Amino acid sequence: MSTKSLLVELLVEELPPKSLRRLGDAFGSVLVGSLREQGLAADGCAVTTFATPRRLAVLVADVATRAADKQVEVKLVPVKVGLDADGNATMPLKKKLSALGVDESVVPSLIKKSDGKNEALWLERVEPGAELAGGLQTAIDATIAKLPIPKVMTYQQDDGWSNIKFVRPVHRLTALHGSDVVAVVALGVSASNITEGHRFEAKEASMTVQSADGYKKQLAEDGAVIASYQERRDEIQRQLLLKSESEGLKPIDDDELLDEVTSLVERPNVLLCQFEEEFLEVPQECLILTMKQNQKYFPLLDGDGKLTNRFLIVSNITPDDASEVIGGNERVVRPRLADAKFFFEQDQKKTLEERLPGLDKVVYHNQLGTQGERVQRVRDLAKAIGGLLGGEAMAGLADRAAQLAKADLLTEMVGEFPALQGIMGGYYARHDGEPKAISEAIEDHYKPRFAGDELPRDLVGVAVALADKLETLVGLFGIGQVPTGDKDPFALRRHALGTIRMLVERELPLELAQLIDAAVLVFGDKIKDPGQKLQDFFFDRLATSLKDQGYTPQEIDAVVSLRPQRLADVHARLAAVRAFSKLPEAASLAAANKRIGNILKKSEGPTDGAIDTDLLTDGHEKALHQQLTKVAASAGPKFDAGDYQAALADCAALKGPVDAFFDAVMVNAEDPALRNNRYALLRGLHTLMNRIADLAKLVT
Repeated sequence: MSTKSLLVELLVEELPPKSLRRLGDAFGSVLVGSLREQGLAADGCAVTTFATPRRLAVLVADVATRAADKQVEVKLVPVKVGLDADGNATMPLKKKLSALGVDESVVPSLIKKSDGKNEALWLERVEPGAELAGGLQTAIDATIAKLPIPKVMTYQQDDGWSNIKFVRPVHRLTALHGSDVVAVVALGVSASNITEGHRFEAKEASMTVQSADGYKKQLAEDGAVIASYQERRDEIQRQLLLKSESEGLKPIDDDELLDEVTSLVERPNVLLCQFEEEFLEVPQECLILTMKQNQKYFPLLDGDGKLTNRFLIVSNITPDDASEVIGGNERVVRPRLADAKFFFEQDQKKTLEERLPGLDKVVYHNQLGTQGERVQRVRDLAKAIGGLLGGEAMAGLADRAAQLAKADLLTEMVGEFPALQGIMGGYYARHDGEPKAISEAIEDHYKPRFAGDELPRDLVGVAVALADKLETLVGLFGIGQVPTGDKDPFALRRHALGTIRMLVERELPLELAQLIDAAVLVFGDKIKDPGQKLQDFFFDRLATSLKDQGYTPQEIDAVVSLRPQRLADVHARLAAVRAFSKLPEAASLAAANKRIGNILKKSEGPTDGAIDTDLLTDGHEKALHQQLTKVAASAGPKFDAGDYQAALADCAALKGPVDAFFDAVMVNAEDPALRNNRYALLRGLHTLMNRIADLAKLVT
């Protein structure tokens, strides 16, 4: 059975750039998956996907002209339904066989076997392998149905009557098996061996693809198109670095922008442009954002990371004289930068404090009031946190920073570029003469904005950032706006992770319940107390974060199940658990700890009373009590001092007495006083061993 490479290409109008990579990957994977299911392509066949602004394509190696025949067993009907008392075929069986194109002469050869519930009749038959044309048609139909299209477009076919729904109008379909056209149809377009190259720089308006394997090279040479998304991206990156290094500069590092530009061009040509230096008086974040967001340009930075007046563009054409392209882009960017300069200058005519009354007119949430009300809540909470972290002086700074933190929402610059909120507030606070600690806290109070983002620079910023995130979490949880599944419109997971990071990485002496309770107070009667539900949410986020950091599920469960309120201690607890797990006594003590927990759960008498030494009658329980007293005296101060590894290491000395106790002593003695005293002994042991983590969770 012969095999050849198969090429399938959809030529369309310009695809949405932010979806191109995902569409290209899905086009290849779904189509190849369908071919493999039908036996037309082997599981290990080589697959190459292509995606440009105007095409989705895939090249599959070693695709068969016809799939191999396969023997299958087809379930018919239960035996008692298909055969009468004499073993002859009943009407239901005859109808079933007829539907399969088989007559009743095959009845003697039918197989009887269970289908899991009843004994059934099965027909053994050979199914012919799929022909390539039919199989590819099935694969194309499945692929089009499963593409992750962000927004479907409806357009008319050439007949002027029929409507097609797809991401963009399709103009051509190329389907080649080797050099032979495969007769398939997609979205009303029949396959051919004709495609189109670059709109302006291809040698001809259309081109005949000579063979599937030659597609990529021919498209590059005759069509002036780099068909591979990754190769085009690499070429853009190479040119960006080459051009910037020749100027002693470096382009901004922005993978999202690089992906988007890769999706906008078929033949990249990086060119150097510049703008007037007077625009550098505007904060560089504003200029960078407008060049990236509105123009898809790459601003250039100097060695200190400061913006220069030069930038790179990625053109889709390569003229002999690029001056017109360069000049055109320089003219286009100038009004954008002028707008930013105008916004910046206008905003500075009014102080942040003067803008505060306007926040009372901006609705934050219909159940939680205005932004002005929200600011007051954040102020109260920031002041309380600041006091805990640095006394009255820090409380005052945190209060002032929180008061001004949202004022930049009413500025022209943030109105145009919402991503600059906080950043512009910091600039305007400095212009207004606010202290450095205030301006930095305003700028930092949204941090961390995303995974891996830096934390606020000082404790004033931390206090305001914690207050801002906790106010959001407590408020929205308090009115029932809880994330469900993949839906998290208020980014509450991100707020929780940001809070956790600040508490952990800054090693703050704050307790989670204390912070939640303080946040609940600032809302008054606007919300219901979400305390326990919100704590569960925090600890779920913490567990996920710790898993990403490489801790084992057992280690995480052992620590997180105790709901440690001071999150700054979590890594020390985990380190202690990991060290304890390596001790030779660990497995035995963990198992004993689990056994003790089960005993105490099932106990009918009190377990938290004082141990009466006079009731310690057995030598083994006396030995355990003596060792427990000794270890408690040794480990207790280490627990209190935060030396968790040393404290748990001391607990290893309990292994021998614990093992001996369970071998020789009947805990559930008939005498109630004796039994309850043994419960108390086990309770003391359990409490000591589980001060850092639930060691029973280490038992696999």
